[in-house]
Order: sequence, then C-alpha cells, then structure tokens
Amino acid sequence: MAPSDVWFEIPPIRDDYQLTLVDGAYLTAAVKPKQFLHIDESECILCEGCVDICPWKCIFYLSVDAIAEATNVDDPRSDDENFGFFIVDENECTRCALCVDRCPTGVISLGKFEGSVAAQTDARAIEAPWEIDSGQRDHKNGYAYGMRF
Repeated sequence: MAPSDVWFEIPPIRDDYQLTLVDGAYLTAAVKPKQFLHIDESECILCEGCVDICPWKCIFYLSVDAIAEATNVDDPRSDDENFGFFIVDENECTRCALCVDRCPTGVISLGKFEGSVAAQTDARAIEAPWEIDSGQRDHKNGYAYGMRF
C-alpha cells in the first residue's frame, strides 16, 4: 500500500454483547477503594527523587513561601525547620508506584481511603475539628489542606 492510498475498509463492529444483572454482594467485593499516595514528610530527606521519576508529573515540592494563609492547621511558615511541602495531584496520579520504589527512605506509601473520618472519630469518642465530613475526597484533602496558594 502506497503512503498516499486511503484505507476505506471499516473494521467490523461487534453486536454480540449481552447485558446481565450483577449481584450486589459480588460488586461490593469486587470494587476496591481508591488508593491515595502518602508522603511522610517528617522522615523525608528531600532528595526529590519522587518528583523526578513521576511519569505524569503529579508530585510537586513547593516552598513554604507559596502559602498565603493556613486555616485549621499549623502554619508551616511558623517553624524555621520547614523549607517546603509536597503536593500530589490525585487526579493525575495513576498509582504506578514508581515513586514508592524510588524513595530511598521508604516514606512514600499507597493507602486506601475507606469511609468517613468523622464516623471513625465518633466511634472513638473524639471531638472532630470539622462540622461536616462526607468521607468523599475533595479539594480540601491532601497535603495542603487548609492552605491557600
């Protein structure tokens, strides 16, 4: 076939799909909660190997100067030992775990977020510092919780 020729043949389209009901118990057991990346910044040696190896460029190390305001958390700017903090874009992260393998100190882990944190605090009779917690991940979750950039 020459480079200028056009391929006019359409590939076959399947029409043999069958829809069936799925048992709810099977679905509950088969669907696993999403894993989230966690970096224990207290043990991190700031080599930034995770930032370098990430194929999707979803891990960032930012200076504390990027923080304009901290609400309901300790302000990282108040401690002179804090030079920066990590931000993970959970929407871009594919959980490939290359950063976990690359970390020389083993402070990066993949974890699961199961259920409401408020429900867990109620079960332990701890007063939570928030009013509403649906258990869903949103823009307030992550390493920069309560901070404005």
